[in-house]
Amino acid sequence: MTIPGFIIRNSLRNKRRFFLTVLSVAISIFLFIALFAVLSAFESPTTTDDSAQRIIVRHRVSLGNVLPVRYQERMARLPEIAACSKFTWFGGIYKDEKNFFPQFAVDADQIFKILTEARVEPQQLKDFIKERTACVVGKSTMKRFGWKIGDKVNLRGTFWGCNPELVIRGVYEGGIDESNMFFHHEYFDELMGKLGLVGTYWLKVKPGANIAGVIEEIDHMFRNTDAETKTETERAFVLDFMSMQGNVKTLIGSIAGVIVFTMVLVTASTMSMAIRERSREIAILKAVGFDGTRLFGLILAESTGLSVIGGVIGCLGAFWLSQMDLAGPTNGAIPKLIIPNFVLMSGLLLALGLGIISCVVPAFTVIRATIVSGLKELD
Repeated sequence: MTIPGFIIRNSLRNKRRFFLTVLSVAISIFLFIALFAVLSAFESPTTTDDSAQRIIVRHRVSLGNVLPVRYQERMARLPEIAACSKFTWFGGIYKDEKNFFPQFAVDADQIFKILTEARVEPQQLKDFIKERTACVVGKSTMKRFGWKIGDKVNLRGTFWGCNPELVIRGVYEGGIDESNMFFHHEYFDELMGKLGLVGTYWLKVKPGANIAGVIEEIDHMFRNTDAETKTETERAFVLDFMSMQGNVKTLIGSIAGVIVFTMVLVTASTMSMAIRERSREIAILKAVGFDGTRLFGLILAESTGLSVIGGVIGCLGAFWLSQMDLAGPTNGAIPKLIIPNFVLMSGLLLALGLGIISCVVPAFTVIRATIVSGLKELD
């Protein structure tokens, strides 16, 4: 029998334990990768070349405060601005509270000049612009509810005291998030009694413009007014918004740490039982000339083999999850889980390290034991 064959035979000696150990490592690695993918999204939100040209203007105090509609004309006149749109979160309910998805009141003729990654068929965009009660919906939300062009969607207001009755005139796809709904801000303002209030403004800066200078100019423009502004790049805005959710990073990191600790205990316990069952066999190997280094190599190969197999299965499961549309199962909170390559590699390295760490103590114990004491053990 060859050395690899010997290692495989020992690993499969107790098939139930083998499969349960591999499964536990796979599930743990899967959870580890999923959690750190979420953490990575908090720390480094996905950006594109187009998103780098977008800036968001909000109230200086908080997102809960609103801005006057008159600000838009002054910002749009700046020579560095290519497009400017109102962008007000609506947060209405469609039939039931569990049917959450993001809805925004926007300027229909400007929004897709700003969100240039989102693609809408030209005729659908024209229909959206010309019809006051029209809306455009992301592809994943259309699929989630089984909607089609021409369907009517009634929203019940929560934060805002109005109930828009909308008609789907377009579907967009592409970009980071395909779960949003966009409808006319003019219609929203009409339902609200012409209050002239806006949640935020989204602007597209012309290529080559000094973004930092534009941000400073806009905030200076409205300084010492009753609604001072805070202007940020899209990336800074997303990070700022995520920080409002509390110390999520610490929570996720703590959960991941518990998972890793549990994985070490499970794998170390499995290897201890496997080695203890083979005490006589290991003593015989010593008697026929296997030294401590070779015995440690056999134990290490078995331990890392179990962990790496589980790690690969866990990584494949996480990759499969990243290909799924999660808007439905998560009620629109997480449209899609983006897993960076370095997170997958971290999962594999963790599995490898787990296999090494979990076999150190059992291997050291068996190597130190004498041949006589090993032969006294029962198989």
